[in-house]
Amino acid sequence: MPTECTPGSLVFQAARGREVVARFDGGTLTSDGGALLLREVERVTRTVAQFATCFTDHRDPRRVEHPLATLVAQRVFALALGYEDLNDHDALRADPLLAVVAGSADPTGHQRRRARDAGKALAGKSTLNRLELTAATASPTARYKKITVDQDAVDRLFVDLFVQAHAAPPTEIILDLDATDDPVHGQQEGRFFQGFYGHYCYLPLYIFAGEHLLCARLRSGGVDASAGATLELARIVTQLRATWPAVRITVRADAGFCRDELLAWCEAHAVDYVIGLQRNSRLVAAIDDALREATAACTQSGTPDRQFRDLVYRTRRGWSRARRVVAKAEALPGPDGVKANPRFVVTSLPPELLDAQPLYEQLYCARGDMENRIKEQQLMLFADRTSAATLRANQLRLTFSAIAYTLLAALRRLGLAGTRLATAQCHTIRLTLLKLGARLRVTVRKVWVSFATGCPHAALFAAVHAQLRQRG
Repeated sequence: MPTECTPGSLVFQAARGREVVARFDGGTLTSDGGALLLREVERVTRTVAQFATCFTDHRDPRRVEHPLATLVAQRVFALALGYEDLNDHDALRADPLLAVVAGSADPTGHQRRRARDAGKALAGKSTLNRLELTAATASPTARYKKITVDQDAVDRLFVDLFVQAHAAPPTEIILDLDATDDPVHGQQEGRFFQGFYGHYCYLPLYIFAGEHLLCARLRSGGVDASAGATLELARIVTQLRATWPAVRITVRADAGFCRDELLAWCEAHAVDYVIGLQRNSRLVAAIDDALREATAACTQSGTPDRQFRDLVYRTRRGWSRARRVVAKAEALPGPDGVKANPRFVVTSLPPELLDAQPLYEQLYCARGDMENRIKEQQLMLFADRTSAATLRANQLRLTFSAIAYTLLAALRRLGLAGTRLATAQCHTIRLTLLKLGARLRVTVRKVWVSFATGCPHAALFAAVHAQLRQRG
């Protein structure tokens, strides 16, 4: 068995006559120096602080070393910095800079009560998992897990953060709805085999307004894509209109959400919609002339051709009324000849307000950007780390990811405006501005953070810092 020791010197291959010697004597270093920018964003938006108020801490204050606000901040900032699992925190708890960013009063960990915790200012994985695994009915009499979350308060918070991000009421809000698969690999509560995706999964529902996340609801994989969407919309629209009574709201989604319940609710509550409609033989037959025109033009030119038509359509069963349908009759060239590609959208917007072609190409197709936001959630902020046993615990993991996304989106909106990263995705922002090596020195009055002299992004970092400091 190898001995556990720290070598004095590590000698590497010489470089042009110079010895290369490495030692573990660099002092207190961090690879997340840019986390200070996240702290500035938090100062402006109070995103994490407001999120922490959604929890109730039943622990005995006399025995608490890690306040609730610090625990929540530690978890959210770590996700934003790229640490996806609770296991990571057993190493991160000794990082003074993360402790500073999370709001610890003892960033060096010198004041810990037990000798084994000395030098570890933050909580380890065993303490943090109490945020996720506490039962909803927990009380001060519970033995171990005593921190509960109010999911209704969390739901309201996402809409509140969206409202707070606007200095003046917007004239129009477009709400994008979409569902995606979240693969699971164990016996999690609510897992279901989805034939469309070909694996066991959850089917979370996302609602965005531009880059602002308003809803991230974890659902069983066995539900319809639109399940619960009407209830979520009703909640969000009611909250928005309580602040902005005159705002126009449009709902945008793919054909998975084209259900009469949702359409009828929108019509009854003065909410417009532009939603994909699954094609069928009746719809295709109704645009037969347009398909022939597009096919002829495509055959002659060898390039794709589109024709648009306005229809009034009602399903034989299911729809409570006739509605406007915009049809795209498209013909595409291919190795086997010209192929028809008809598409349909149902909408409440009248033709005099928006013609068929701009409605489809400019309004409906723009919903594709929401998929980039979902990718940021799933791939860059680890919303798919839903390996807990219960649906409730996995919902909270999704919520932590959503708050981390909201924090990074605020950094992009408030600090990166006018820079080359103004439209960058979270992963690029993280690698460019947050994952910066730095040396730390903590004194009684100051925390000194020394970045590399040759940092290639120093000017950009300074510009982002200046923009954030200018905000209230």
